[in-house]
Amino acid sequence: MADRSKDPDMGINHVASDEPSLKGLNQDELKLAEMGYKQDLARKYTVLSVLGVGFSLTNSWFGISAAMVTGINSGGPVLIIYGIILIALISTCVGISLSELASAYPNSGGQYFWTNELAPRRYANFASYLTGWFAWAGSIFTSASVALAVGSAGVGCWVLSHPDFEFQSWHVFVGYQVINAFAFIFNCYGKTLPILGHVSLWTSLVSFLVILITVPAKAPTHAHAEFVFATFFNNTGWSNNGIAFIVGLINTNWSFACLDCATHLSEEIQHPEKMIPIAILGTVAIGFITSWTFSIAMFFSISAADIEGLTGTATGVPILALFYRAVGTKGGAIALEALIIATGVFCQASCHTWQSRLAWSFARDRGIPFSSYFSKVDPKLEPVAPDNMNYVSAVYGILVLIITIDWLVRGRRQYRGQAQRHDDVALALGTGNQGGAATGVGWVGALNDGQKEGYNVR
Repeated sequence: MADRSKDPDMGINHVASDEPSLKGLNQDELKLAEMGYKQDLARKYTVLSVLGVGFSLTNSWFGISAAMVTGINSGGPVLIIYGIILIALISTCVGISLSELASAYPNSGGQYFWTNELAPRRYANFASYLTGWFAWAGSIFTSASVALAVGSAGVGCWVLSHPDFEFQSWHVFVGYQVINAFAFIFNCYGKTLPILGHVSLWTSLVSFLVILITVPAKAPTHAHAEFVFATFFNNTGWSNNGIAFIVGLINTNWSFACLDCATHLSEEIQHPEKMIPIAILGTVAIGFITSWTFSIAMFFSISAADIEGLTGTATGVPILALFYRAVGTKGGAIALEALIIATGVFCQASCHTWQSRLAWSFARDRGIPFSSYFSKVDPKLEPVAPDNMNYVSAVYGILVLIITIDWLVRGRRQYRGQAQRHDDVALALGTGNQGGAATGVGWVGALNDGQKEGYNVR
């Protein structure tokens, strides 16, 4: 009989590696088994590809360029230059916390799983359920914001090249849907996603370098250091500059958002307890360097007199107006904006990867309706078939009403929380109380028959 010992942190029983039923599992799979799940996804990501997906989603310099109008009106250069430093420090603290949790509990569920493990048992299921819904809703809203930014940039380029074009808001909506559809289709072919991580990382960094060098070099005039580092604008309507500054931090905060992306790829990379923290903190480091230097270079390429022209540009895209002023030709400005659009397209694809993993992991714990369908994994579309996840993400309106009704009608009875998951593992290993896991099956059978009816040990 294999030696078993109780882990007070996990609350479940570990089984020595010489147990016959567990001989075929490697250390990553054993760790996942201890948390109550089987290995459904192929571990084909490398640390560089995970970093690529994570950074492509956060993409700080792209975020600054896309939401620049907010920062300019709510503080100008001072807000963006010093706001990036402030938010980068906060993001470092957030990244360290995420890294610690991801190292201890490398699970694709991320926040909702950690909540379920660490919250008091009395509140764990409901707190985890809410966390899962809000995290997933946040990922969908982020996808919408990126699609809007990229769609607006595309329409802005058309407006710049066609001065007589009569701009309508629905044009942006069409661009929004085109970008969204592209990311959706791309994520339906899981085999390409690790490659996407590499391509998106290098696309972002090369685009950043081209813009960083070209714009200051071609700008007809350059601002003084006082303008870049000591000029504050308040066009918000708030009389208090402090309030204006706080409002403007939306720009820099958005640029460091979604640091948890890498955690939701924990089950698709070898040694996630080491690699995921590298990807998270690497995202923060690269994000700070690129966004801060990008902002300084752009502000040195304009002057105070140009600010009103940027915020009131007919294109609706301030960074495109800045490019046009710097290079002096519409073709050159559109070429530089095309680099931002390419970066944004990959960012949107990463958004869909992120939200689809959240949907899948939450579904396997029965956190969303029709979870048996949305938690399916198609081995033909390795590492996971995200089409099911994308369908639901495309049509669900994530509303508090839906969350509340679902919890009251279904969630509180069916959601597989901490107690049941641990009992399932103990039962599967032949050591636990069967009361909380009446539908559990043998661990070996579970690994081979992952989607059987009534199978709860995942």
